[in-house]
Amino acid sequence: MAAKTKKSVFFCQNCGYESAKWAGQCPACKEWNTFVEEVVDKKSVNVRKAAEGSSPTPLSHISSSDEERVKTHIEELDRVLGGGIVKGSMVLVGGDPGIGKSTLLLQVFRNLSHDDLKLLYVSGEESLQQIKMRANRMGEFTDNLSLLCETNLETVRGVIEREKPDICVIDSIQTMFSENVDSAPGSVSQVRESTNILMQIAKGMGITVFVVGHVTKEGTVAGPRVLEHMVDTVLYFEGDRHASYRILRGVKNRFGSTDEIGVFEMRQDGLSEVKNPSEFMLDGRPKGESGSVVACSIEGTRPILIEIQALVSRTAFGMPRRTAAGTDQNRLNLLIAVLEKRMHLPMSDYDAYLNIAGGIKMNEPAIDLAIIIALYSSLKDVTVPEDIICFGEVGLSGEVRAVSLSEQRVNEAKKLGFKKVIMPKVSLKGLDVKGIELVGVDSIKEAIAAL
Repeated sequence: MAAKTKKSVFFCQNCGYESAKWAGQCPACKEWNTFVEEVVDKKSVNVRKAAEGSSPTPLSHISSSDEERVKTHIEELDRVLGGGIVKGSMVLVGGDPGIGKSTLLLQVFRNLSHDDLKLLYVSGEESLQQIKMRANRMGEFTDNLSLLCETNLETVRGVIEREKPDICVIDSIQTMFSENVDSAPGSVSQVRESTNILMQIAKGMGITVFVVGHVTKEGTVAGPRVLEHMVDTVLYFEGDRHASYRILRGVKNRFGSTDEIGVFEMRQDGLSEVKNPSEFMLDGRPKGESGSVVACSIEGTRPILIEIQALVSRTAFGMPRRTAAGTDQNRLNLLIAVLEKRMHLPMSDYDAYLNIAGGIKMNEPAIDLAIIIALYSSLKDVTVPEDIICFGEVGLSGEVRAVSLSEQRVNEAKKLGFKKVIMPKVSLKGLDVKGIELVGVDSIKEAIAAL
């Protein structure tokens, strides 16, 4: 028998690039100081003959029936998944520690345990007693749910092949290890090998596998980026773990849209769905203060009203400070330059701070007009009426450009009691909504005059 040969290689923790020697910068993703050294076993492998079932299948002979989906009975999660859980798919759920990843999946299992589905929850971080304590706060479970505390992936694979569950949760992928890889759990090699084994289980046995992944301080899943490429769906939890809200966003989805979001609120008994996120985001809005404007953004097919807050104060240094929370800071700098050039305002003498209340992240160009108005309101210390909402994209010449789904935005504003909408004039064509005043503008000068 051929002896094992060990050699040391270097992996990029960001993208999984493999190199024979260490480098300061990864040649693939251009990140600095991401290479780690690991020992890899190279075993002799006999080349087997191709099995009879390995022959290719003509496209016309493949059934085109719709994928089988299982409802989780959590509408916000079903929306992000594209209508439910697809049988045999592999879903990666990422987020900061303590934000609610394990809680959400345990709630899903609570609902599915009443649907006569066989469920397996594999935990490498908590004991059976700890999971039981958390489950007692959520409600009643049935005997269809089985718990397993194990980190050896070969043992986990044997249990899955023996029990044959319909859905399995791995919490988390960083704690799992394979004996075939000679490195510590959570390393690049272990995460990649563990994900590959779980993917073979999901596709080969038709078992849906949920994988929990920790994130780095940059907000990406810890381990190689290849982890995201291997799975079918990637879901990210956003929000401050110390706040009550949580936002579940689909980053990748082979079976649905990646534009949808789900909004949850953390309570004593778990995560509760937020049916009306616009009302939730505007809760606690200040009255009669300058620099506060309500905008409407579209996430997938859902309009969400958000509060744009701006604070403009005279700078104490030679270079003004620009800070943006919840949106792109480069976009803030661009809009400040437009405001200074087209409205002849001395923005270079002032610090500018921008915040989207509620901690939600929005980068849609439709909030440009609200940012402009919020900056102007704070600079001039002029209060924007509370019943006004605005949306529209702003160009470099100060023009207000059209945005999509204007009617849905207006209807959402009307439903929440707003009386006036400042919007692009080109978007007024064919728009017929009664009970709310629509003001079309072509430039930021007209928008500010309309206030």
